[in-house]
Amino acid sequence: MTHPLLRAEKFPYRKNSLNLFRLILAFLVLFAHAFYIVGRSDSPGFNGENLGGWAVIGFFVLSGFLITRSRFRSDAGTFLLHRIARIVPAFVVCLLVTAFLFAPLAQLLTKGTLDGFLTTGPTPLEYVWGNLFLHIDQYQIGESLATVPYPNAWNGSLWTLYFEFLCYLVVWLLGGLAIYRRSIALVASLWLVSVALRATVALGHTGGLDEDFSLFVRLVPYFLGGSLMYLFVERRGIVPLAGILAIPVAAALMVFVPVLGGPLAAPVLGYALLYLSTIIPQPSWIARNDVSYGFYIYAWPVQQLVVIVGGAQWGLALYIVITTALTFVLGWMSWVLVERHFIRLVRGPKDGVRESSDPPSSVQAPA
Repeated sequence: MTHPLLRAEKFPYRKNSLNLFRLILAFLVLFAHAFYIVGRSDSPGFNGENLGGWAVIGFFVLSGFLITRSRFRSDAGTFLLHRIARIVPAFVVCLLVTAFLFAPLAQLLTKGTLDGFLTTGPTPLEYVWGNLFLHIDQYQIGESLATVPYPNAWNGSLWTLYFEFLCYLVVWLLGGLAIYRRSIALVASLWLVSVALRATVALGHTGGLDEDFSLFVRLVPYFLGGSLMYLFVERRGIVPLAGILAIPVAAALMVFVPVLGGPLAAPVLGYALLYLSTIIPQPSWIARNDVSYGFYIYAWPVQQLVVIVGGAQWGLALYIVITTALTFVLGWMSWVLVERHFIRLVRGPKDGVRESSDPPSSVQAPA
């Protein structure tokens, strides 16, 4: 009889703790940003990345796993519709809330007047329009954040959503190829190519391409590593002993291998996280409600507002507790009032809640 540690089990898509894991990763991003936003430069990290950067790796790996599954279970049109419905509506609402609620409140608190708010560039409308299509071109709104320690940046986290959507498009295109669906070797080869590109860019060779290319190359190995793990786990399942061993292997790569440690660790990290999600329980309300995306998109503006009312002087620990609580409330409201409704709109009420296991990943702010 096979020992339980060696027995492969099918990954339990309905009974895992990935919602909890994503929420924890979203908190780690908030935690890492807190240092910068209050004016400190000692945000914790290791091997050249702060803690938020390592949280990004986890998010992109899990997203690659889940998005690949979504693509393999959907036709091309349905897949794109679901991805747009999952990521865009809450994003647009966040832009509007920031431009027409948070920013005027910040200006009132710092200047005591709204004079010039609608006309001083970048205006609120310029902020919304400049960022509407996921590529973040505007970070500030007039002079509403001119006096804070991290000035003129209303949401320094949203920039990677554009690159995540590019990863969606990569899987959308590749997922239409029969060979991609059945060849682990092909997917592994594409992941290795992405790692090689990451190394090339790290050496300063970009072929004259712009920063968008460099940022995409920085992130795509994690996504493809997760995609590779989807094919592997679908065929071979989760073996507990392999999951246990994957944890120190991924940690060693991330801690001790410079530059390429994260990209090389991506598939192993994905396997480790998937295994842990099968043995660590999560509260049932988190299983039913995914607030990690809303938590992510509202964390930075909440942190800026709390700084304006004096939060930086309250001590970092209290500041983090307060901003976490406020951000969770807004993340919950985003899920209940926006995200869940658009999910049900495109999927129907019967299947809509399934999307909570398949959200966009959260990401860190630029350095």
